[in-house]
Amino acid sequence: MSVRVLTSTDVRNITAKLSPELLQSLMEDVFVLISSSKSGTSYLPHRTSIPTENHTALFMPARISSMATTMKVVSVPYRSDDTRGLPASTLVLDKHTGAVKAIVNARSLTALRNAAGSLLSTTLVGPTSPTHIVAFGAGEQVLAHLDLHFQAFASIKSCMIVNRSINDRVSSVISKLESKHPSVSFHVLACDVLDNTAEPREKLKTYLSNADIIITATPSRLPLFSSSWVRSGTHVILIGSYTPQMKEVDTDLIMRAIPTSTQNDDAHHAILLVDSISACFTEAGEILEAGLKPDQVVEIGKLVLDNREHVQSKFHHKSKKMTDDFVGPITIFKSVGVGLQDVAIACVVVDMAEEMERSNVKNSTGVIIPNFDS
Repeated sequence: MSVRVLTSTDVRNITAKLSPELLQSLMEDVFVLISSSKSGTSYLPHRTSIPTENHTALFMPARISSMATTMKVVSVPYRSDDTRGLPASTLVLDKHTGAVKAIVNARSLTALRNAAGSLLSTTLVGPTSPTHIVAFGAGEQVLAHLDLHFQAFASIKSCMIVNRSINDRVSSVISKLESKHPSVSFHVLACDVLDNTAEPREKLKTYLSNADIIITATPSRLPLFSSSWVRSGTHVILIGSYTPQMKEVDTDLIMRAIPTSTQNDDAHHAILLVDSISACFTEAGEILEAGLKPDQVVEIGKLVLDNREHVQSKFHHKSKKMTDDFVGPITIFKSVGVGLQDVAIACVVVDMAEEMERSNVKNSTGVIIPNFDS
């Protein structure tokens, strides 16, 4: 049996053909699987971690019965100043033989599937016509999140990227986004959570007070900003923390996304969406520190199921108009990443490569290694 190897370039060329709508739909189906009670449709064992000299190697098996079984391997560097990104690869097994049929570079795929899930959250409960967005970090996650949001919301006119320093990674992200989205005005702010210098903190406060969407994709163990800087109605996407020790926002902000009995139909609605209750109550530092109970959060798949029954979410903001209430309700999507997302995105990429090969498209079909398992 042959094996198809898809490089990072192959993957990027293929995923460039995937629309935000298709990606959202793909993640909808994945999150519904997580939140449904159908047994035997998916399998998601807990990931295994192995310490090495310079990294923590994460092994994440998963299976969607209608698609395939996969194993993603990611190496997370110990050093916070390691700017080389996260090496990642996904093995895709053949449904019939059980042998490996593809090896897919997943360095950008992880960010893309996370971004697709985050975009779904914005579509479900975020502002309908956002204009200002603030993102913390300068890696693949921020690049993918901003790119998908710009594609989905033509209303976005300005973007602030906040990083500990203005370095080559920040410049690269800005350059790539500017070339694809010339109508968006970009700004960069160097601001370290440990630095209490007045000027950058004041600038950050000003930008956050005008943000419709805030995205955090950092490994921070301290809140990146104060809850009081975020106005009512803002949608906050938390994608960075994935251990109990990590947290990107303070408990005050988390509690503003918990619905209260005083909300009415005319007010902004609070809701805290998660990709998986079991995963977030094991790994998400912000949620664990807040001492929340599972019934205080909503799985995004459950909301998708409710929407399919009721057509429109009662939580969705009716307009982009915000209030001046800086301690009012907000919406949050907290994601630690779910292995079923890896299955879905890897299978789509492999299927597209196979279709391109059948159509005699030469680019991005990967390298075929014949007789790999003969």
